[in-house]
Amino acid sequence: MKYCQSCGSPVDLIVPDGDNRQRHVCTDCGDIHYQNPKIVAGCVPVWDDSVLLCRRAIEPRYNYWTLPAGFMENGETLEQAAQRESIEEANAALENLRLYSVISLPHISQVYMMFLADLKNTDFFPGAESLETKLFSEDEIPWRSLAFKTIESTLRCFFIDRKTGTFTLHNSTIEKWNR
Repeated sequence: MKYCQSCGSPVDLIVPDGDNRQRHVCTDCGDIHYQNPKIVAGCVPVWDDSVLLCRRAIEPRYNYWTLPAGFMENGETLEQAAQRESIEEANAALENLRLYSVISLPHISQVYMMFLADLKNTDFFPGAESLETKLFSEDEIPWRSLAFKTIESTLRCFFIDRKTGTFTLHNSTIEKWNR
């Protein structure tokens, strides 16, 4: 950040009084501009013994598989964001959303919040951000072609939980992932 969002004056990176980390502070009006992690909301859409994956039509990770997920918008709830992303990426109608995994990625300042959800029907089809949408059983998951570690982690938890029939909230942190 180079300029104040309030008045347009230059900002300096300093530790404000009473704070413990550097912030962008306006040299003129004194406004402090906090930069906080971005929330990614998404779903594990389930149909019988399968989950719905989308093959990405956009970067990053073009042509890799993912669960429907994306950045939360201002003015929406987590559930609304997860449902919107499922419609945008897979035209998938969902119900019975329940928070399933919370994954912190401090190295890129993101937090993934993934829901388990039931597909209402199988009338899904690729949205503008997807090349393909498809249901996968556990043994069909393209593990080596998953776009992100968060997706792999969420799916692995899901298939383990499905075997026990107990779906608990999973909370984890993923450091850098090199693939």
